[in-house]
Amino acid sequence: MSLSRRDFLKLVGLGAAGLAVRPAVKLFADVVDIPEESPLIAKRWAMVVNLKLCREQKGCTACIDACHSVHNVPDWCNPKDEVKWIWKESFEGAFESEGHPFLEEEVKEGPTLVLCNHCDSPACVRVCPTQATWKRESDGIVMMDWHRCIGCRYCMVACPYGARSFNWRDPRLALKHGCNPDFPTRMKGVVEKCTFCEERLSRGQIPACVEACPAGALTFGDLDDADSQIRELLALNFTIRRKPALGTSPQIYYLV
Repeated sequence: MSLSRRDFLKLVGLGAAGLAVRPAVKLFADVVDIPEESPLIAKRWAMVVNLKLCREQKGCTACIDACHSVHNVPDWCNPKDEVKWIWKESFEGAFESEGHPFLEEEVKEGPTLVLCNHCDSPACVRVCPTQATWKRESDGIVMMDWHRCIGCRYCMVACPYGARSFNWRDPRLALKHGCNPDFPTRMKGVVEKCTFCEERLSRGQIPACVEACPAGALTFGDLDDADSQIRELLALNFTIRRKPALGTSPQIYYLV
């Protein structure tokens, strides 16, 4: 049905008149009642992983399951098509330069939780031709824009931590935990990775992996806040990072 200009103006006039007779308080009551979200803000987000606490939870995958469920990460049940945001490796696999023959077997063979290191100097960002991946100046998170990604995989080659996965197949066909409507699904031919749950931070929530860990092995916080828990852990404990000699300055720290 089409409206003439005269009829349209009549409808607008009636609507305005109806609003005019309503009490002002009533007009804005619904708006006032909606609580505003308070995002978590930091100058430099970072994480500490307590490997000892993680090892004590034998066979636990709570953090991995939570992350992959929240972010619609596909599970193809085969290494060829594997997509991962957070996963476990052996200590020697994660820390090639830190191992030695006399390392305790529990440490050497125990699981090491790994994810994107959200480096201060990310190699992946430098090589991306479309700026589909970039580092946020506000808080240091290395982000992904799947609409800009052309699937060249330069970032995967540049990343020294193997923290990026490529969708060889349509990931929406292999959502093990069902589809989370609050997070966008991806498509075939794009790269994806951990984003420190930036969408949860904007809603005032900590990362899903940190929230799900039953052992409290993951600590997330502002590295630039001298009074933060993460700074206290780094000050009181010896920590290591993955491949720090490469100059990427990774922001995932490990308590061994």
